[in-house]
Amino acid sequence: MKELKEGNKTPAFSLMSASGKKVNSKDLLGKKMVLYFYPKDMTSGCTLEAQDFRDNIDSFKRKKTIVLGISPDSIERHRKFMEKEDLNFELLSDDDHKVSEKYGVWKEKSMYGRKYMGIERSTFIIDTEGRIQKIYRKVKVPGHIDEVLENI
Repeated sequence: MKELKEGNKTPAFSLMSASGKKVNSKDLLGKKMVLYFYPKDMTSGCTLEAQDFRDNIDSFKRKKTIVLGISPDSIERHRKFMEKEDLNFELLSDDDHKVSEKYGVWKEKSMYGRKYMGIERSTFIIDTEGRIQKIYRKVKVPGHIDEVLENI
């Protein structure tokens, strides 16, 4: 599969949200959107990233942009994470990582010499026509939110 580039149409998806609703990308056409892919609920980097989106949600709303977080975690784990961190945007469960693969963020990773498959922290800004406006790969959390807000 070729790597997505800015200007490409976004791959379609349909995922369950922590609130129990099915979220279809085709239903989101006409809205600006930030899709951020992250490895795992309740880990330090992912918690900081979610808190940054939470704390800046009004800035996204002013720019008429919705925020969606996607990880392979279960709906139940997403619910607990949302409650614990008082998140004010939806988390979507990509438990079979099919959507992550379509977006090219399901990668081989390595920790302490052990190789495994997982999500490479990435953010996609998507315009109202469903085209990728901006891609951030291998995201470092500190300062990322400012970069995203500047480019919406």
